Amino acid sequence: MSEEERTPVLRIEGELTIYRAEELCNALKTALATEGNLDIDLANVTEIDSAGVQLLMAAQKSVQAAKRGMRLIDCSPAVTEVFGILDLHAYFDVSSSTPA
Repeated sequence: MSEEERTPVLRIEGELTIYRAEELCNALKTALATEGNLDIDLANVTEIDSAGVQLLMAAQKSVQAAKRGMRLIDCSPAVTEVFGILDLHAYFDVSSSTPA
């Protein structure tokens, strides 16, 4: 089994906004409690605001501190637009598609 096959995937669907911040924070904490790297699938995110960006940045900081990796996969158009406006593509490891 390759490392990619063992990498857990957290799929976020719907809004990645302040209205779901507590729920998504708990989901991220649970995902970060696993060992190894983490992939976050953002293909079905319909909206993202500054609270959503902050959650992703906090998760990135946590994995870096733990010397782990985190990759954002299949970013939706909403995520791509906000990342472009805020110039965040260099901050995150962004993949355009899920590994086969």
